Amino acid sequence: MNLFTIDELTTLTTVSNSTCISIYAPMERLGIETQQNPIRLKNLARQAEEKLLALGLPGQDAKELMQPIHELDTYDFWQHQSDGLAIFLSPNQLRYYCLPIAFPELTVVGDRFHLKPLLQLMSGDGMFSVLALSQNQVRLFQGTRYHLDEVELTEVPTNIAAALQYDDPEKSLQAHTGSSKGNSGIFHGQGAGNEDHKNDLLSYFRQVDSGLESFLKNQQAPLIFAGVDYLLPIYHEANTYSHLLPNGISGNPETLTLAELHTQAWQIAQPYFDLAKGSTISHYEELQGSEKTANTIEEVLTAAYFQRVETLFVPIDKNVWGVFDPEGNSIQIHAQQETGDEDLLDLAALHTLTNGGTVYAVEQGDVPEHKAIAAILRY
Repeated sequence: MNLFTIDELTTLTTVSNSTCISIYAPMERLGIETQQNPIRLKNLARQAEEKLLALGLPGQDAKELMQPIHELDTYDFWQHQSDGLAIFLSPNQLRYYCLPIAFPELTVVGDRFHLKPLLQLMSGDGMFSVLALSQNQVRLFQGTRYHLDEVELTEVPTNIAAALQYDDPEKSLQAHTGSSKGNSGIFHGQGAGNEDHKNDLLSYFRQVDSGLESFLKNQQAPLIFAGVDYLLPIYHEANTYSHLLPNGISGNPETLTLAELHTQAWQIAQPYFDLAKGSTISHYEELQGSEKTANTIEEVLTAAYFQRVETLFVPIDKNVWGVFDPEGNSIQIHAQQETGDEDLLDLAALHTLTNGGTVYAVEQGDVPEHKAIAAILRY
């Protein structure tokens, strides 16, 4: 399984002119309902194989191409699920993602991977991260309004002792766990409360920040700090990620359940998302009718391809099938998907994201002017 980042999205977009299979499925997480997960995947895999046959692929070739998906059906695989599963298969690669969104069931076979359902995770109001720091643990979580999942970290110190690597017992930092929830997990030891102690924490936090760099690279998702109050300003001093929010979750995160951590994080993230989205919609309305906005698929897709789209509103619940020829700057739109077609809304969103723009993946009724698509242009 891969963590889904903008780099992963870019990797998936580079696969083209090949047989690309995209499968999305909601996953059950608890109880006897989890038995539905492998059955659902088998059904979707069968649908994909039927589509391959309909496109003229010989039966044995179709079975061989689908084999890597069938090989996923193991006990260990089903023990590590989230709310949704996305699988991408081509003759040269298999990539899958366990993600905190319950995708509707969908199977698409085409010349490119179908990625629009994933845009909810990369959109302006899609995903946030939570950095939970205490003396004993460094943990990172990815979340949406629906769920929070822990991310496995490999390049980050596990705790302050590992970061500072003290071998002098007199300089070792020890934890004091207070009786109250808000004061637990406070660092103290030689130099506690003075400039030396702050420098130790700053060194620790800079190592954490450096270790997170590869994961947060090119992301725009807000990062929420969770830790005792006096650590937040010190982490802000060490931080280099431009989307760290000014407010954090107060208290020792080790004392919070995953559900409690998610609730508190969403209380911080939601106003941030709402404010940013509302401001963007107001900006679109101010520019409406000028050369700085576009609201047809022909205008928007061409602008997105040539890096002119600053912000895009795209409906997550609609497809527009057709063919885009950037060299001839022409677009053909078809009422139903035909051989060689791709979702033009999906394509506009992908070009916007990979060219540094912001995408809001919304319901159709939430697109400005109630159009099929809408964009604010850079020029």
